[in-house]
Amino acid sequence: MKLVRKGKISYMQPDWAIEKPVEAGFTTRNGGISRPPYNSLNLGYNTEDAPHNVEGNRSNLTRAFDLHPHQLLTVKQVHGNDILIVDQPNHDLSHFLTVASDAIVTNQPGFMFGVLVADCFPVLLHDPTLQVGAAIHLGWRGAANCLLGKTVEAMQSNFGCRPENLSAAVGPGIAAHHYEVDRTVRDAFRQGSGHWPQIASETALGKWQLDLQRSCLLQLEDVGIQSSQISMVEECTCCHRELFFSHRRDNGATGRQLGFMIL
Repeated sequence: MKLVRKGKISYMQPDWAIEKPVEAGFTTRNGGISRPPYNSLNLGYNTEDAPHNVEGNRSNLTRAFDLHPHQLLTVKQVHGNDILIVDQPNHDLSHFLTVASDAIVTNQPGFMFGVLVADCFPVLLHDPTLQVGAAIHLGWRGAANCLLGKTVEAMQSNFGCRPENLSAAVGPGIAAHHYEVDRTVRDAFRQGSGHWPQIASETALGKWQLDLQRSCLLQLEDVGIQSSQISMVEECTCCHRELFFSHRRDNGATGRQLGFMIL
């Protein structure tokens, strides 16, 4: 994973996206017009930032890739299990802003799609053979409910993708040492995706530090994606104020960065 500058913005680029016919990455907080505490490239409408600032930031981002702002597809993320499938051209992507979903899968080229985060993990999947891509928003609920595996299944059933052919990238999120959870989260993982002993360490009675990044990695390997094809951002959103927004660090008064892909 390397930091790339493009136009006014900078983003973390997965190793596998450098030479393949795809643009993919994870934006930083820099290169926009928003004022504190949303400074500066806040891409999330679900904040208290002025909507015209968010529109300007989205314009900065899309222009860097020779696209228009209306060619950016994001959805209404709700920490659920719904997956949006886009399998035909759409001339107006704005209506997807109100669609409740936490993953997007498409085989359509020529537009940017992605998920917004500020401590949750953005995960990108790409099938270079069939030119199919996915962007997934992973908080603890999505991780516990196996949203990664369900997205891979959707890529298989809708487009014929094979897990062993997929490349994956896990973007910036909150590290375990800043992410304490309770029994509700523990029980959800035990009933769902599992791996609890491998991803959690107890810090006090009924409290654990949860390693969501490791959960993502283990779930990707579970569905058959080769570890050599998984690229990861090591930096923690909470630790690196100069690079990323963090909901927990900033007590909710913060912006959103984007995990994105263009086929």
